[in-house]
Amino acid sequence: MAKAASRAWQRMLSGRRLDLLDPSPLDIEIDDIAHGLARVARWNGQTKGEWAYSVAQHSLLVERLAARFKPNLDRRWRLAALLHDAPEYVIGDLISPFKAAVGVDYHTLEERLAMAVHLRFGLPAKLPRAIGTLIKKADRASAFIEARQLAGFEEEESLRYFGRHADIDRIRLRPAPPHEVQERFLERFATLYEAQDQR
Repeated sequence: MAKAASRAWQRMLSGRRLDLLDPSPLDIEIDDIAHGLARVARWNGQTKGEWAYSVAQHSLLVERLAARFKPNLDRRWRLAALLHDAPEYVIGDLISPFKAAVGVDYHTLEERLAMAVHLRFGLPAKLPRAIGTLIKKADRASAFIEARQLAGFEEEESLRYFGRHADIDRIRLRPAPPHEVQERFLERFATLYEAQDQR
């Protein structure tokens, strides 16, 4: 008797059934992404405040920082920055040391999901290297701010892990309730996506 295939998909609130091993852009909806990311905690929830600091809130900050580091950044690349952690709406947010321990299989899964998200929203499956580098810089700057303000890191420790970044000292973070962050994420997405549609 043949062994039944193990389930590798997740049903979303939109009704979509997303295959995690072979994701189709057709099964990806922005409402599912926003809902999930607003409820996934950064830093495994080890942050100050009444609410967990979510991946959606982090994504909004990364998009803002990418535009700060590169003024006049094309809106399609700002959209890519906003969606840089989109796969985490289904696979969660593993801290970097644990990602390294899990190894290449996790990164392959994350990459496939990212490519499907990009294609779904009109971005190239693989981003240009310069854009990937810019988003990584904004991601590290965001991590520095979060580590110092919310996750209890000392400045020296934050600098060692996340580097020094200019022009970010005045940014102040306030973790917000999931429904509020979800709404802000969707509003920002709509602005960037509609602008891209009009190109």
